[in-house]
Amino acid sequence: MKVAPKLIFVFKDSDGLASEEPFELPLERYGIGDCSARGNLAHFIDGNGVYKVSVLIMQTHTPPTLACALNEVLAQVISDEAETVPTLLVPFVASPSEIKCETRTPGKSSKTSIYCMPVGPETSVPGAIFAKTEKTPSPLQIQHEPLACLLHFARVLKLPAIFLFGRKGVSSERGSGDELEVLVEIGELLANTTGLFFSKDKISWNPGKTIRDVEEPWRALYG
Repeated sequence: MKVAPKLIFVFKDSDGLASEEPFELPLERYGIGDCSARGNLAHFIDGNGVYKVSVLIMQTHTPPTLACALNEVLAQVISDEAETVPTLLVPFVASPSEIKCETRTPGKSSKTSIYCMPVGPETSVPGAIFAKTEKTPSPLQIQHEPLACLLHFARVLKLPAIFLFGRKGVSSERGSGDELEVLVEIGELLANTTGLFFSKDKISWNPGKTIRDVEEPWRALYG
């Protein structure tokens, strides 16, 4: 699997992204015959045909298939045929229930924050990414299975990686302005870091339903 030196790794969600190049890797060697590791790759190439930045959008799975699929994809990324081991840039917008950590400043939990967690060897990513983010506080609990699994593999395989956690405030709900604000901040940060262009106006904002939205019809039945 050919990728650029900088690889942005995200998990595909129901909202979807732009058109990409699909890939599919069988999982039969793990004893899984009815499922495969699927996803899409988008590449940004300069005028000389050199791969500058790649974006990998992976279809998520539930455990234990998740670990097998991730292992297969990462094995392709760092295979012997790869010219270099890419630096993984892993952005993620999380709710307080998905990433639990202690805030340093009282009242900070009501605001949005962007944390940076470097993993593995030193990366070639400019230091500006660290200047515009906060250091991940300790202890940190990740309750999002795909993200926690990818972090584990990055540590075990000693991959150069930078995890960017966009954490909404405790009072924020899915679909709130805080979630969009975090998404824009991470997008601009990644664009500045990788030499790409990010446009807030081109975001197709389609947040999922909140618990309140789902429960509202039930409440209507009882007045």
